[in-house]
Amino acid sequence: MTPGGAGTAPPTAREAPSGPPGRFVPGPCPATPEPIPGRCGVLEVPENRTHRSGRTVRLAVAIIPAASAKPAKDPVVFMTGGPGGDAIGDIPFLIDAGVNRDRELIVMAQRGTLHTQPNLACPEVDRFYADAVGLRYDAPSTGRLLVRATKECRDRLTADGVDLRAYNTTENAADFAALRKALDIPRWNVYGYSYGTDLALTFLRRHPQGIRSVAIDSVVPPQIVSLPWTWDSAREGIGAILDACAAQPRCKSRYPDLPLTLTEQVRRLEARPLTLTVPPPGGGDPVKVVLDGGALVNLLVANAVPAVDVPAALDELAHGRPERFARARAAGATPVIGEFAHGLTQSVACAEWVPGYSRSDLLRAGRRAFPGWPDSVLAQAPQLPFEHEVCRAWNVPDRTAVQRVTTSSKVPALIVNGTFDAKTGAKWGPYAGRTLPRSTAVRIPGIGHWVVPQSPCAQSVLGSFLTRPTSPDTGCVAGLEPKPFTITPEPERT
Repeated sequence: MTPGGAGTAPPTAREAPSGPPGRFVPGPCPATPEPIPGRCGVLEVPENRTHRSGRTVRLAVAIIPAASAKPAKDPVVFMTGGPGGDAIGDIPFLIDAGVNRDRELIVMAQRGTLHTQPNLACPEVDRFYADAVGLRYDAPSTGRLLVRATKECRDRLTADGVDLRAYNTTENAADFAALRKALDIPRWNVYGYSYGTDLALTFLRRHPQGIRSVAIDSVVPPQIVSLPWTWDSAREGIGAILDACAAQPRCKSRYPDLPLTLTEQVRRLEARPLTLTVPPPGGGDPVKVVLDGGALVNLLVANAVPAVDVPAALDELAHGRPERFARARAAGATPVIGEFAHGLTQSVACAEWVPGYSRSDLLRAGRRAFPGWPDSVLAQAPQLPFEHEVCRAWNVPDRTAVQRVTTSSKVPALIVNGTFDAKTGAKWGPYAGRTLPRSTAVRIPGIGHWVVPQSPCAQSVLGSFLTRPTSPDTGCVAGLEPKPFTITPEPERT
């Protein structure tokens, strides 16, 4: 896919100015399941830098010391995914991956997320998703319930005085620029994953001062991300899993023609959804779940069933044993209410990703990616169902002219993608790297979304890159192969 006409639009007068610097106020660390091993505080910045008489937002900041006794002077600042994810909650994964091995690690909650004021959580939407496991994924009636929950959240937030227009990637990037100045950091290194790569590339384009290097993991290029783009990524990631099975003799022999099996199951479930009662993976009372074609596809895109188990799960499903997928669907029945900031998701998606592409564009992209699948499945973007209708309710201005822009930079960059990533396809890393001439791109076989915490090799490459940004050691990548897939006994023939 290539971006639409706005894909290379230059910045315009509608861009928000950098605004006044933020103010860092030391304070206690947020309460988290694992205590934060560092010092904390909040960054105070304007909510809307184009309307400076508005409110101030407060963003939690955690500063984790380096594990090394002699750390480098330039820290790493982390940008989480989502949009709407809990960056503070990602700290244990970052520490376990060694991101703070030789450098101080700075983690800031993005505006509107958990541990910020205001918090754009939408308990209304969380409760909808809990109930939705028992509904058809892509039925119009399900969409109407999602839109109603979204509108209830919007009405509540705006009644509280939240300016939803201000929760966008431009303001988000300006917050990180303000953080560097407030902490008086001459140079730092940026590491982001998923939406955090969209943000990191925007940050690099708009605020290049003081950036020593940029590492982007599971890449979302700002100039291309859109609803149709999600189908291209789904095709690449799911296809890579099925191709990897075909490349392993035992898997190929046990599960032949997996692409055909997948298409048959999507079509069968969409025509005749299954209703089951199963216990959630984490335990608890059994819940009712509905498996239709759209639910199956989104479980695959979300990696809800581990990639090594996908061939076995599809084979079981084809032979009347849907329990693996049903249990994965049941996991959605017990969300942590208020943890994820759906308000930031919609303010970004509806302003930056959705405009410029019609429902017909989305359906055509789905048909190209998965010919023969039902239109009712392909009409909904993976992970973002009914988004056109949701965005009508959310009602924020189109910002594509200032955001759907290519980042060109000579700052050293590391680009990491996993071949099994069905959310952000692996080819989009090198795509972003075409205008980053000092970039190194690596693909980690057999890994899905957010590579570094899952791959010791990727951790080694990132550590090497932070030490030598222009010549990282990528030698470990050459010997990597996907893990062997789960092989189950063949069903008895009757």
